[in-house]
Amino acid sequence: MQQHALDLRKGVLIRHQGAMCTVVHWNIWKSDRRSRVQMRFKDVLTGRMHEVTAQGDDKYEVLENESLDLTHSYREGDEEVFYSTEGEEYRCSAEAASDALLWKADLYRGLLIDGQLVMVSLPQSVIATVVECDPPVKGQPNLQKEAKLDNGIVIKVPLIVAMGDKVRVDPAELEFKERA
Repeated sequence: MQQHALDLRKGVLIRHQGAMCTVVHWNIWKSDRRSRVQMRFKDVLTGRMHEVTAQGDDKYEVLENESLDLTHSYREGDEEVFYSTEGEEYRCSAEAASDALLWKADLYRGLLIDGQLVMVSLPQSVIATVVECDPPVKGQPNLQKEAKLDNGIVIKVPLIVAMGDKVRVDPAELEFKERA
């Protein structure tokens, strides 16, 4: 299905220069004559970013896709194996799932195009355990310190968080949300 650049929105899956891409950034620039659309695409398979400035009436092919909940099962060679909640098996390249698998989550979101799993993403928040940080300090809730999580990622947490605490984290922004 073809859509004008003005009709695209953030999160839409399109085909750009033969590659499957998601729209990461979308902004309209209006001038006297025509409106232009500034977009940033992320290649689903390689992760590369493309910056494009298009006319408002330029057309892009929008890809039909399906999103479903998956659980990670195991790794086989250079593929990761996931199962849907209905028990169907899906495989994708380890590269396509590598960012999501840094975090331990009960459910991942899978993106299917033509019945093939092409991308795995995380939920909005995940729970991780603090394995290394300074001792907790009470009474100053707005100050933060660095804490290392069980997956090796370092984030900023409030001073009251102690080693061994479970915390809810936004994996996209690497931001502390709350203690779990």
